[in-house]
Amino acid sequence: MIVAVEVDATAARYRLYAVASTSANDARAAFFDDLVRCETRLYNAVGDRLSSEHGISTAQYELLKHLARHPRARVADLAAAFAAGVGAVSKMVDRLEGRDLVRRVPNPDDRRSSLIDLTAGGTALVADAGRSFDARLRDLLAVLDADEVDAVVGVLGTLRRSLEDGRVGIPVG
Repeated sequence: MIVAVEVDATAARYRLYAVASTSANDARAAFFDDLVRCETRLYNAVGDRLSSEHGISTAQYELLKHLARHPRARVADLAAAFAAGVGAVSKMVDRLEGRDLVRRVPNPDDRRSSLIDLTAGGTALVADAGRSFDARLRDLLAVLDADEVDAVVGVLGTLRRSLEDGRVGIPVG
């Protein structure tokens, strides 16, 4: 809060004015609110495009894209990468396996787990859906210039690394 004082010398009185400003707590709350609302709207808008054009959700696309970059991942690896529950990720892998987009192969180092790979169909879908993803995201972010995108990427990258390093927000199960 900014305080201003008005002095009326003829009446020998002082008037105090409080001018509202954004406190650090208000700014953090606004940051959280804007971040969550933007994330939700971006996620849903991209998801609508992926669903209508490719029959997959944003979460499924993200998992398939991750597997393209990190083949032979375990369900536990995927859960850690996405800060999601192991059970939820396992169910998603089951659904993708049922659509012949991924396959489970035995883990030679641990018979209790499987390794997950993309199938040829999964690889093709990641490429096709990636073009739709990129186009929709480009449209949605067109209100920002390159410097603004770079600034946001830098800030969110720093925050994400801090949260991941501190293992903050990891669901149980």
